[in-house]
Amino acid sequence: MMKTPRLSIWSTAIAVLLGAAACKPRTNRSAPSGGPASSAMKAADVASSATKEAGAILPSLGRAPAWTLKDLDGNEVTSAQFRGKVMVVDFWATWCPPCRAEIPGYIELQKKYGKDGLVIVGVSLDQKGAEHVKKFVQTQGINYPVVLGDEEVVKAFGGVEAIPTTFLIDRAGEIRDRKVGAVETSAYERRIAALFN
Repeated sequence: MMKTPRLSIWSTAIAVLLGAAACKPRTNRSAPSGGPASSAMKAADVASSATKEAGAILPSLGRAPAWTLKDLDGNEVTSAQFRGKVMVVDFWATWCPPCRAEIPGYIELQKKYGKDGLVIVGVSLDQKGAEHVKKFVQTQGINYPVVLGDEEVVKAFGGVEAIPTTFLIDRAGEIRDRKVGAVETSAYERRIAALFN
C-alpha cells in the first residue's frame, strides 16, 4: 500500500522539476569576435505566462520580429512564409534535456492543429552544424520546420536566457505568449487553442 503513494509523490516531483527545467545556451568559443556570446543571449524582461490559467486571454507582448534563417538543407526560411498562421517559435538545442522532452508534444500539436493553421518552427541553437541537427530531427520524426538560429534572431526576440524559450505568435503577427523552460503539452495546448477561438 505504501509503494503507490510514494511513487505518485515521486512522479509528481519529477513532473514539477521537468516543468521548471531549462538549459543555459552554450556559446561558440571558436566564434570570431562579434559571434554568439552569453551576453547576447540575455533576455529582455518579458512577462512569462507560466501561471496563465486555461481559457485566459493572452495579452499582446509586442510585434513579432521578421527573420530569415537557413533550414537544415541550406534553404532560406522566412517569417513572412508563415504570415496569417498561428506560429510557435521554439529556441532549443539537441543537447538540452528539457528541449528534447517537449518535442513529442510539439509533433502531436503540429499533427492536431496544422490543418487549422498552426506552424511550429524549431530554431536550433546547436553549434555542431546542420548535419548534426538533421540526424536528430530524422531520428525523432520531427514534422515541423527546423532552422538554424543565429545571434541576430536571438537579439530580435529580445534575447534567450535559457532554452527552451518559446514564443507563441498569433495570425496578426503579435507575440501572445513567452515561456522559458519545459511545459506539459496539455498546458501549452490550452494557450495555442486560445488563439483559434
